[in-house]
Amino acid sequence: MSTDHQTTSFAPHRKIAVWLFICCFMVLSMAMIGAVTRLTESGLSITEWKPITGTLPPLNEDAWQAEFDLYKQTPEYDAKHFWMELSDFKKIYFWEWLHRLWGRAIGIVFAVPLVWFAIRKQIPPGYGLKFLGLLALGGAQGFIGWFMVQSGLVDRPSVSHFRLSLHLFMAALVFALMLWLAIGLWRGTTRTTTTPKSTIISGWIALAMTSVTIIWGAFVAGLDAGMIYNQFPHMGTGLIPPDFRTHATLIGDIMQNPAAVQFTHRWLAIATMCITGFYIWLRTKDGAITGDVAALGAMILIQVGLGIATLLTQVDIHIATAHQAGAFILLGLLLNAQHRLIRG
Repeated sequence: MSTDHQTTSFAPHRKIAVWLFICCFMVLSMAMIGAVTRLTESGLSITEWKPITGTLPPLNEDAWQAEFDLYKQTPEYDAKHFWMELSDFKKIYFWEWLHRLWGRAIGIVFAVPLVWFAIRKQIPPGYGLKFLGLLALGGAQGFIGWFMVQSGLVDRPSVSHFRLSLHLFMAALVFALMLWLAIGLWRGTTRTTTTPKSTIISGWIALAMTSVTIIWGAFVAGLDAGMIYNQFPHMGTGLIPPDFRTHATLIGDIMQNPAAVQFTHRWLAIATMCITGFYIWLRTKDGAITGDVAALGAMILIQVGLGIATLLTQVDIHIATAHQAGAFILLGLLLNAQHRLIRG
């Protein structure tokens, strides 16, 4: 069965597309900085949210000591970092400060050109509300980030893995929506395409599976579940870890039990690889392999390899950061392939 897609033709708007591509790259970079912030346990080093005045780091020793004293009042300091001196604190403070600064930079790089394009009436018809929606999502992401940090400042030495997953998912959503618009604006004219319905559906399933796998990856990070069962494919003496069931319900285990969370993430990743492989097969069975499909096939193998390497190295910071970046790159390549399939 095939499906016809009729879309409105319009000329490329490549200046606007380039602006969006730059913003996408900044969001990808933000995800990598966020990974380092998490892996170095830096995320709770700044205990206050000051959107404007927090742009600058402490500028003298008294200011540094005041920040350190605030951090000493947190559960994380008492449980994990009680050994720290001021020099050690400055190192973790840097990553959280950079993470927040980069978020502010993304907001500026998105908002200022948007106003400029609006003043010059260069925004294509129908895109104004879409851009405002992206701006609103970006602002919401800032609130979600602070909502996440708050969960680790009261009675626990780490942030809630549920809030962490929401923060990462929102970043992936903003990245995906922005990239989809950028690709369309770059390519410009669309045409009617006749595409097998099964191919389109498999592409959407692959995107959904990738998104769910990203969420469980955040669960793994938030629960430090990557620090256990550092082998593959076995977890202990078998494929299923012996402590898979510790909660009253299965859903409780796969969302809160570190062993079950890691098990779920690794097999979601394998399932995602399989459905993506099926999508690639459908795309290529009747014709030559295109560049977008070849890149997608290579990336899904690289991403699974990075995931396994992250486990085997007990979460080496460089490999784990590359693994998080790989999730966004894979998401982007899937979106690009699906966009080309649907829009022509």
